[in-house]
Amino acid sequence: MSSPTIKHQLLTQFARLGKALSHPNRLELLEFLAQGPRGVDELAGVSGLSVANTSQHLQQLRQSGLVESRRQGQRVYYQLAGDDVVSLMDALRRVARQHLPDVDMLVRDHLDPRDAMEPVPLDQLLARIRNGEVTVVDVRPEAEFRAGHLPGALNIPLEELETRLTQIDPEREVIAYCRGPYCVLAYDAVYRLRERGYRARRMEDGYPEWKTAGMPVEETG
Repeated sequence: MSSPTIKHQLLTQFARLGKALSHPNRLELLEFLAQGPRGVDELAGVSGLSVANTSQHLQQLRQSGLVESRRQGQRVYYQLAGDDVVSLMDALRRVARQHLPDVDMLVRDHLDPRDAMEPVPLDQLLARIRNGEVTVVDVRPEAEFRAGHLPGALNIPLEELETRLTQIDPEREVIAYCRGPYCVLAYDAVYRLRERGYRARRMEDGYPEWKTAGMPVEETG
């Protein structure tokens, strides 16, 4: 029996990535890690998975080369292996939206009713930030905001929005963003702001895509 060709060996390695991406929980963990490094306990908390299940998924992602780990004291932190992992996830979303009717139906039925307006492209938003034309609101949890955010962004987690509306200038347009292009947090924030009379739109994509595009970011530590 002949040995596998070099092409077959390469395709086998490429298939390892496909296998790693073939579970929705692992895709969600990658999305969380795109916001910044996290420990297993924290990832289990935000994902709603058990610590053991989270650890198993992380090991598969690490073995595929998509995730790296580092030890700090008694804790192990995980992070994406590179910005190209964010680009891979973005390509997966775009291909799925283009070729899977169920994806388009889910967006139209569940997200568009909350905000069907075109989101603001990244380059346009950067220009408007520099011109001081908009208030940018980051609706992710505080820990994700501290790890990195858009310049001058105001961190108001979605659950605090109603109680902190006085911090938002009603005379300026508000641009909300969160973890990615289909992050429900930004859709809900825009919907609630419009109900209260604010001019609000979403940013196209989320913080990871903004960072990967080479746009300026800030950290609060």
